[in-house]
Amino acid sequence: MEKRKFGKTGLETSILGFGGFHLLEIPASEAEYLLNRYLDEGGNYIETAASYGDGESERKIGRVIAKRRRECILATKTGERTKKGCLDSLNRSLKNLQTDYIDLLIMHGVGTMDELDTILGPDGAIEGALQAQREGKIGFIGISMHGQPDVLIEALKRYPFDAVMTTINYYDRFNFPEIEDVLVPLALEKEVAIILMKPIADGFLWRSAPIAFRYAMSQPVSVVVAGINTREMLEEDLRYANEFVPLTPEEKEELFKNAIELGNYVCRQCGKCLPCPEGINIPEIFKLEGYYDRQMRDGIVRDPAEFALRDRLRFWFGNDKMARAKYAQLDVKADKCTGCGECIPRCPYNIDIIRKLHIADYKLGNKEIF
Repeated sequence: MEKRKFGKTGLETSILGFGGFHLLEIPASEAEYLLNRYLDEGGNYIETAASYGDGESERKIGRVIAKRRRECILATKTGERTKKGCLDSLNRSLKNLQTDYIDLLIMHGVGTMDELDTILGPDGAIEGALQAQREGKIGFIGISMHGQPDVLIEALKRYPFDAVMTTINYYDRFNFPEIEDVLVPLALEKEVAIILMKPIADGFLWRSAPIAFRYAMSQPVSVVVAGINTREMLEEDLRYANEFVPLTPEEKEELFKNAIELGNYVCRQCGKCLPCPEGINIPEIFKLEGYYDRQMRDGIVRDPAEFALRDRLRFWFGNDKMARAKYAQLDVKADKCTGCGECIPRCPYNIDIIRKLHIADYKLGNKEIF
């Protein structure tokens, strides 16, 4: 399996990482089989979190790690923001994992600037991590969050983290474009390892898993972390890694144009719809709609299973209030659309821009009816 540099740490990670969240769904004996099989096939990055089942995921991983610790790069996450909380959480994780050290401790799901301030401030979690590092309990320090990446961008500017974990997939590429456009280049510039999570968008891209993994593995990241809870899924993911061929620019554009999940509703942020005679910044409004609900509620009637999946995932990252606040600050909102239609023939993806503007205004403007 291909190995990649893990930023400036000196470590090398397998292109496929094993995420521990979905181990909660299976017995310990099956988790043990999957982890051993993954390590046997050359995988070497195993990641979990203290909060996954209140330590259950860590304990399941610990059953394997106790015997094969030196064969893997082991990461866990803490949701604590203070020095004491971080150290207490870490010590519990080490006990659960049956080891005396981990390679990477990740500040888990840092979603606000206030949280970041606390983590980096006096008696913050970073002080705890640095103490643990001096004591040999951890090797390196990372940070993660979901969705819109402003906090991660600020974090990398303010502190020399060793790794950053973020959502990257070909669907959310257009909901949170700053991830690939700003965060990834910044991390590469600072030699921060990039850990890619959610390659199939929380399961949304399940019908397109082969191309979704190929897109993810084509990114300039150190490791693509996948949640694995069945033998069939593990073998498929191993095959994606072992047979990986990077996407060409032409193949990527073809994917953006024809992916069934993007269809003729999700804005690709190409900007070809502009200028609008009313001064509406159409791509910006659709980007805010991506923040709001990942552009998942599109007014199209679907079968119950598809509707339920979309409804479950649309507010997954909790960026809806932020999106509405940013929309409120726009000088020209979507309700200024006169329906002139000048933008329609310019869209390469056949999006009904007028209809989509009405839907976006309903969502972002907190309108009572659509």
